[in-house]
Amino acid sequence: MWDTLANDQTIEKTIAGLKERNIDAVIAENGEDAKKKVLEMLPKGAEVMDMTSITLDTIGVSEAVNQSGDYNSVKTVLNKLNRETDHLEMQKLGAAPEWVIGSVHAVTEDGQVVIASNTGSQLAAYVYGSAHVIWVVGAQKIVKNLDDAMKRINDYILPLETERARKAYHLPEFNSNVSKLLIVNKEFTPKRITIVFVKEQLGF
Repeated sequence: MWDTLANDQTIEKTIAGLKERNIDAVIAENGEDAKKKVLEMLPKGAEVMDMTSITLDTIGVSEAVNQSGDYNSVKTVLNKLNRETDHLEMQKLGAAPEWVIGSVHAVTEDGQVVIASNTGSQLAAYVYGSAHVIWVVGAQKIVKNLDDAMKRINDYILPLETERARKAYHLPEFNSNVSKLLIVNKEFTPKRITIVFVKEQLGF
């Protein structure tokens, strides 16, 4: 149920709902097209932070941002710092990059965007800190309403994220949590947020 791609009519309805909430959206036919659209939006030399995202990894955006040399990669800077001694500096860098790219967990048909987080590390940039926000979203993440968004997060995404984190961080007993929840009802600044909907199942 939660991994079924929305049809064209539903995608268009959702884009119209987002527009009413001051959030732009475009459609990509597949992952390759989505990557092309994202990189066209990013000015060369811009400061860019790519948040942890299976979607971005799958389509090659993370690699392009961090390894091409075309951008000022915040993650590259963060990886050179010491989490114990440079924790405050790392928080500041991650909270307000010029451009932030990531994904979301659900978008309702009337345009509300929902993001769940265990630590909240990505939320500051999304909410206010970054001047430009790009979310790449597989069309299977479109849901009817907020109730369905929460069911999708708790019943479907949370177990998958726990499994992913256990493997990625080598923590066999780890359990992820919906510790913090962001619901974007409307964006205040025009043209600040753009969603790239992909007609392909990406991420979860």
